[in-house]
Amino acid sequence: MSEVARPTLSDALTERMLELIRSGGHRPGDRLPSTRELSQRFAVTTPTLREALRRLEATGAIELRHGSGIYVGADIERLVLPNPNMREMHVAQLLELLGARIVIEPPLAAMAAEHAEGAELAAVKRVLDQAGRHLRGEDAELHEANMSFHRATARMAGNSVLHEVVDSLLTVHGAEQREILQIFDDRRRDYEEHLAILEAIEARDAAEAQARMRAHLVDVRTVVEQRLPPR
Repeated sequence: MSEVARPTLSDALTERMLELIRSGGHRPGDRLPSTRELSQRFAVTTPTLREALRRLEATGAIELRHGSGIYVGADIERLVLPNPNMREMHVAQLLELLGARIVIEPPLAAMAAEHAEGAELAAVKRVLDQAGRHLRGEDAELHEANMSFHRATARMAGNSVLHEVVDSLLTVHGAEQREILQIFDDRRRDYEEHLAILEAIEARDAAEAQARMRAHLVDVRTVVEQRLPPR
């Protein structure tokens, strides 16, 4: 048997930083003590502290703002994280990710139809209204609205872990999704499919919401299979 790796000073310091955040009741956006204060508090050198801070920043637990300080990150409570070192994917990997979305997102659309509240539905409507204003070539804005729609639908399902899974998948292949938007080249159709999904969710029709989300994602995967060249 190989020897179990012993925790390094940086490992221990990372855990102590997380404990500081949790025990102090800090929330995302809260400012933490300065680098100097933390070095003194934990009795470590600045380079050792910075290594731990870089680790925490890579997972979204903290945010380092140049000239401002150290803040609790928005992802401090996440259970599922996108890989920050992900490289450009090949078509086969992209198809696998889309396949995963086809498995995960349709049931979440059904759950959203059962659990979504009025304020959440109103927020998704605003997202789609924004998408509708960017159908004539403003692809950066349209892409952001489209991804916000899928994230919001997953969030409305009421399962935070599955929402994080969807969010991570969308984050991992954001660049490829923008490419698909251009290749698919039917922004109006994509938009109308999103509207149809929301319509089923608003009607509290779980089966229809699930069917429409599945048809939409299968449509996207079909486009990738047919039009994207192998890499």
